[in-house]
Parts: sequence; structure tokens; C-alpha cells
Amino acid sequence: MNTLKELFEKIDNAKELDFGTIFSDSIELFKKTWVQGLLLQLFTLIIMLPIIIIFYIPLIGLMITQQENGGYYDPELYNTFFTSMSLLYVFVLVVGVVLLSTLSVALNLGFFRIMKKLDHNEQVLSKDFFYFFKANHLANILALILIMVIIAIPSALLCYIPLIYVMVPLSFVTVIYAFNEDLSVLDVIKASFKIGNKKWLLTFGLLIVIYLCVVFLTIITCGIGSLFLNSLMYHPIYLVYKKVVGFDEKVDTAQEQTE
Repeated sequence: MNTLKELFEKIDNAKELDFGTIFSDSIELFKKTWVQGLLLQLFTLIIMLPIIIIFYIPLIGLMITQQENGGYYDPELYNTFFTSMSLLYVFVLVVGVVLLSTLSVALNLGFFRIMKKLDHNEQVLSKDFFYFFKANHLANILALILIMVIIAIPSALLCYIPLIYVMVPLSFVTVIYAFNEDLSVLDVIKASFKIGNKKWLLTFGLLIVIYLCVVFLTIITCGIGSLFLNSLMYHPIYLVYKKVVGFDEKVDTAQEQTE
């Protein structure tokens, strides 16, 4: 664990990182983590399934009605549906999305810890995914999500250009919290922007290149590849954190033994 001051010092004193090295290391680490990455996607899909059902079952009913009316697209039918949605339905949907998104982020945090273990040739268990499924962690994750939304919405309203900038610091929020769970929510945000600003261009380039690779491979595999490849997006974030901040092996080992 690091204090905010220690994190800032490590980030300020970090050496320049090489794009090619981080990219190749991401691919090599992915070879070790792809099975857990697949499990991450499946667990996330299972968690989000209730929202998918709540939202799409009424739409499926509309599609059936549309087919019975000749199969022609009727915009008035959809407008009537959305305007007739009750406030209770909207409230349940929004609350459900927020809560299930919190669980999904908790899974992502667990995946970062799994990546570290596999990176250091340590044993990994399925329960590692659910390390952050605890009341105190879920409350902090929910607070982090709300803060990220508050930051992202004004950025998107300003012609999206600020959003492109803040998406890099925000991408470090999960990895910072995963390995520094004792930090307060605001300190996690501060540390994320510190490392994001310091390594913005490198991180942005890595995320764009890896995203394009994932999209290309997903297309040529008819969409199936996304289940295996989506987790690749987490690897450059983890590796930048590893090379900039690093890990206190003695502290981490002692913590693992007490869990």
C-alpha cells in the first residue's frame, strides 16, 4: 500500500516508458491471463443479465407487435412506448444499472489483482475475482463511479474534446484502487489524474492501438473474439502502473497471507 504522498513521489520520479516495450509486454502478459479474461467477460455478462432482461423484454414485445402489423417500422409505436414508461420502471432501471455496474467494476478490480499474481507466477483462485465484493469496497466503488460520471458528463458536453483528455486519467482509477484500497475515494481520483497526466500520451496511444487490434480481431472472428480479447484493454493500464508505481512485494505478500 502507498500513501498519496508516496504515490505522487513515485509518479514524479518515474522514468520514461517505451511504447513498444509496454505493447509487447501487454501481449506477453495476455498469454498468461486470457483464460481469466474470458471468465471476467462471462461473470460480467451474468451480472448484467437482469438489466438486459428488464430492458429488452418489453422491446421484444414491441417487435412482435410490429411483425403482427406487417413488419414495417412504426416510429409512433416506439415513441408511445417510451413516453408511457412509468417513473417507477425508469427508477428501477437506473438503480439497477448503477448497482450492477458497481459489481462489474468490482470484478475488474479483482482482475487487476489476478493479473499481478499471474505476472509474478503466483497461484490464482476463482475467488480472487470477488475480493472486492465487500460492503466497504462496494461503497467506495459506487462513490468512484459517481465521481467519474460527474467528471465525464461536463467533459462530454464540451464538444467531447475534454472527455478524450480525461478518459486517460479516469482509466487509472480502477488500478489505483485495486492496489491501494486504503486510500480515500478522493485520493484515488487525485492519484489517477496524477499518473494519467504524467503518462497521458503514452497511455492514450497504447489504448487506441490495442482497441483497434481488438476491434479488427473481433470482426474477423465474427464477434466471438471479443469474449477473449476485451480484457486485453486492461493490460497496458496495469503495466504503466507497474512500471511507474511498482509493488511493495513484502507488504503485498503479508497482506495476501492475512486474507
